[in-house]
Amino acid sequence: MNWELFSIIGTIAFAVSGAIVAMEEEYDILGVYVLGLVTAFGGGVIRNLLIGKPIVSLWEQGLNFQIALFAMTLVFFLPVRYIRLWKTWEAFFDAIGLAAFSIQGALYATNMGHPLSAVIVAAVLTGIGGGMIRDVLAGRKPLVLRDEIYAVWGMLAGALVGLGWAQGTWQLAVLFVLIVILRMLSVVNKWKLPKRSLRNTATNHAAIHHSSHRAEG
Repeated sequence: MNWELFSIIGTIAFAVSGAIVAMEEEYDILGVYVLGLVTAFGGGVIRNLLIGKPIVSLWEQGLNFQIALFAMTLVFFLPVRYIRLWKTWEAFFDAIGLAAFSIQGALYATNMGHPLSAVIVAAVLTGIGGGMIRDVLAGRKPLVLRDEIYAVWGMLAGALVGLGWAQGTWQLAVLFVLIVILRMLSVVNKWKLPKRSLRNTATNHAAIHHSSHRAEG
């Protein structure tokens, strides 16, 4: 299985995603490059810190850096209509990046002999870490924590690799396809995890408090 190919696809998807977010926030070209690189490589940096892999190994990805820079430069000068076309396919390429990077993060942690919990965390952080940093730098709430089910699929990939259920080439290939399909199903069907908001409660309390003051007056 040529994981380098999937890594390249994921790098392009995440780099372009970061660049588009930067342009939506009206950043200059330097901001576009910074946000794109952070999105593409931030998750790997966090993973390396977590599992004890040398941070300098990041600089060994010269080809991926060049590809990311080329993709960001291209999208920066593309007409708006082509950027909108990309955004219609963004979820699919993002799913490929999530699957590839989550599995790679899990394999890194497994090969270093880490326990299952560390394997799962390494998978999730590799898959979603860059996107979280991107959203924070762009002044947005991290989409991966409030959008359709996202991080859970990275956790699933990490669990299956960590438990030894996905080790061989064909097993990893099936797992890759499975994660992509599950992510796309969650996008199409808008699957979401349960959540609870305190905003309405706080608004109601404020309204009641205000009404009681008016009644006393």
